[in-house]
Amino acid sequence: MERRLNWYQAVAHCEDHGEPYVLVTVLGVTGSVPREPASKMVVTGEHSYDTIGGGHLEYRICQQARERLAKQDYTSELAHFPLGASLGQCCGGSVSVLIEAHPGCEQELVIFGAGHVARALVTILGDLPWRVTWVDERADQFPAEVPANVRVHHTDDPVGDAPALCNDKQVLILTHNHQLDFDLCRTLLRAGDCAGIGLIGSDTKAERFRQRLEHRGFSPEQIDTIRCPVGRSDIPGKRPMEVAVSISAELLSLTATTDQPATRRGLPWKELKGLIQNPDTGQSTKESNSNES
Repeated sequence: MERRLNWYQAVAHCEDHGEPYVLVTVLGVTGSVPREPASKMVVTGEHSYDTIGGGHLEYRICQQARERLAKQDYTSELAHFPLGASLGQCCGGSVSVLIEAHPGCEQELVIFGAGHVARALVTILGDLPWRVTWVDERADQFPAEVPANVRVHHTDDPVGDAPALCNDKQVLILTHNHQLDFDLCRTLLRAGDCAGIGLIGSDTKAERFRQRLEHRGFSPEQIDTIRCPVGRSDIPGKRPMEVAVSISAELLSLTATTDQPATRRGLPWKELKGLIQNPDTGQSTKESNSNES
């Protein structure tokens, strides 16, 4: 980001772009401290926004936050920092903070092609929790503005760029060119690391592609990983928006999770109760900060 954001602008930016982040809030302080309660900052994998006072305190919290993001640990934690004893800061007071990690968009999608169906689909995906990379050779096909969670990738070599772009992501091939569609399918099957491939087209196109791919040595199991025609068969219609709705519904069904949430979520009552009863000396459950010399 070119301009510096304060904490609530940074939260809005991360939410819009689907970027994981950690929100740090000062809950309580004693003695001389760099910032007062309710001060906040946001930490992402590469940046930090606003401040809770700087110095070693902020450095340590940023370090912890990024470790949490790297592990995809999106839990919350109360932590207590005696500034003099554990961090060597001259203030001499202590700070209790709440560290809240937010996952952002966990689903990632690459769309090849910027035709009518793709443009309709991007309109829908702008309101869904996806991070989208939109690829085309034709710069003039992209609209002047795209949703915040969509990144335009204009390239003269979509096939060459495909393996790096699509690693571990869902892929939709919606181009205007059947040969380009085929080259993308062949390249992505050879790479073998996509989360899924959807190809726009008819049953006739699917059968022709199957024969061509078999001729080039791909197994039936590999070819079966390509969904063609892409989209839900029970959602009718051939208008671009109708096709886009069908594809969106298929994507949502493919990526839906049936995992039941844990019975206990967020911070346990015992920890919250301790903070309420003794806010000046509340300890982190991990005790990772106050025991250092």
